Amino acid sequence: MTATTHEEHHDEIPTGIKRWLFTTNHKDIGTMYLWFSFIMLLIGGLFALVIRAELFQPGMQVVDPNFFNMMTTLHGLVMVFGAIMPAFVGLANWQIPLMVGAPDMALPRMNNWSFWILPFAGFMLLAPMFVGGNFASGQGPAFGWTFYEPLSGQYDKLVFFVFAVHLLGFSSIMGSINIIATILNMRAPGMTLMKMPMFVWTWLITAFLLIAVMPVLAGVVTMMLTDKYFGTSFFDAAGGGDPVLFQHVFWFFGHPEVYIMILPAFGVVSEIIPTFARKKLFGYASMVYATASIAFLSFIVWAHHMFTVGMPVAGELYFMYATVLIAVPTGVKVFNWISTMYRGSMTYEIPMLWALCFVILFTIGGFSGLMLGVAPADFQYHDTYFVVAHFHYVLVSGSLFGLFAGVYYWLPKWTGNMYSNGLAQLHFWLSTIAMNLTFFPMHFTGLAGMPRRYADYPLQFTEFNVMSSVGAFMFGFSQLIFLWLVIKTIKGGEKATDRVWEGSHGLEWTIPSPAPYHSFTTAPEVK
Repeated sequence: MTATTHEEHHDEIPTGIKRWLFTTNHKDIGTMYLWFSFIMLLIGGLFALVIRAELFQPGMQVVDPNFFNMMTTLHGLVMVFGAIMPAFVGLANWQIPLMVGAPDMALPRMNNWSFWILPFAGFMLLAPMFVGGNFASGQGPAFGWTFYEPLSGQYDKLVFFVFAVHLLGFSSIMGSINIIATILNMRAPGMTLMKMPMFVWTWLITAFLLIAVMPVLAGVVTMMLTDKYFGTSFFDAAGGGDPVLFQHVFWFFGHPEVYIMILPAFGVVSEIIPTFARKKLFGYASMVYATASIAFLSFIVWAHHMFTVGMPVAGELYFMYATVLIAVPTGVKVFNWISTMYRGSMTYEIPMLWALCFVILFTIGGFSGLMLGVAPADFQYHDTYFVVAHFHYVLVSGSLFGLFAGVYYWLPKWTGNMYSNGLAQLHFWLSTIAMNLTFFPMHFTGLAGMPRRYADYPLQFTEFNVMSSVGAFMFGFSQLIFLWLVIKTIKGGEKATDRVWEGSHGLEWTIPSPAPYHSFTTAPEVK
């Protein structure tokens, strides 16, 4: 076969359903991840709206308590494993090869496989909802997204749930191995580790976190499975087991998982702020070290989620100090972002608005996290709406807003078209106002003692719950504007230049817009 025919074959872009089923192209796979995660975001959002509709007024309004519990459980699971994580893997698939000057991901076939496991895992997770006569008596999991034993062990469709979690874990581990292999082996000549873009660094560290903790999650759900079907007693006190062991193993996975969902957002924001401040990122090396420190510390603070289980005072003190320590590298990051903006030639394009919003609101989430990290205070906050407010400030205005920032930043490069500024502004302002209207009042209901995951509440919490519910519906419907904007941009619009943003830097801006199907067939030199 001659070189020319090989090149001609290389330039072909497959079409039809086969293109998506069998693709090994990192851009196609990234696109599928992003669409899958957006569909899961809408499904998880729908579950949240059922929760907020029920809590709009005191008393039982819309659904029965078991269905309410099922909604809280599936909302958490779908958002964490179906929306946020796959969306960041989608961004990684699209951007990492472009940013390091690689022709594709290192393991393209495995890349295809790691995506196609996901829809089946999602189906396994949601299928039991539709079992049991009618939808209202669905038999989906109703034990909270943290699936604490011994409650979760009584679920009669446990095997569906466990299998879904295993599949999600396979997908994450394969994606992570691929990302690490790509970054370590396929960088352009001249791109040393300390010249890599910040987004690539955050993903390299996140991928190691995923490989370390996904097997822990697999282990804990397997222990649940053997407890239920094979007569073991890991978590059953009657057989000599300990339900608190479940919490230890779960949170040993669960706390690094929190950073798996936020570190790539740090990377996105660290790309956007220098672009629109027209300055180099302040303290690049300290950013890298801070990210690595956060990742390391995330393994040694897990029991701050369980201050109320009755651990010894020495344990409480250790986990309290270790938790407060994480604020240091996180503070370094926030300081560096602010310093990057200081005296820069700032302009406020849409990606920059999301990034600024991220820095401000994520910091609020960080502060409430510090409050929760103080053991004696946590006795008061534990399992109240204060905790719900805290982690939504981290995961909505942190992870989700970071994702929006990334999509708005790179969408013109992906599609070759600029999006409607008016629609993008509308989406940004509605989402930001609605997010604060939804979750800020929860700080107050939580401090006043309203417990989370209850389908009913006393009269005195009505006003704040009305505000949260109105905000939630506003937030949910704002995302339809985003959907419309993305479809409109894919179909056409004002043509984007190669360097879409005036202050942009990095290899991804050296290729044409839209990014060709095969980029960097010859490796670029990094000076």
